[in-house]
Amino acid sequence: MSENTITRAQLSEAVYQEVGLSRNESADLLEAVLDEISNALAEGEAVKISSFGSFAVRSKGQRIGRNPKTGEEVPILPRRVLVFRPSQLLKKQINDGPVAKAGK
Repeated sequence: MSENTITRAQLSEAVYQEVGLSRNESADLLEAVLDEISNALAEGEAVKISSFGSFAVRSKGQRIGRNPKTGEEVPILPRRVLVFRPSQLLKKQINDGPVAKAGK
């Protein structure tokens, strides 16, 4: 399994090369998009990105867990978790390999 991670800087550079904005404008645009997504999720809204997938916040109730080392029961407090559901198009691309862009 590959340990490669795409960073904000790499995403910003991709925006710079694809859209033609300046590097600073590309970085600002990326930050604005990520802030908008983060803020919407923090407010409990679902975020759907067409042809990519959807993000949602789900509430999990309190439950009893076990410490695997000692077997001791430990309460797991209620919390909110982020869930991602990929679109069918993204699933297909992952299973079939990268799709070549038109015109390239």
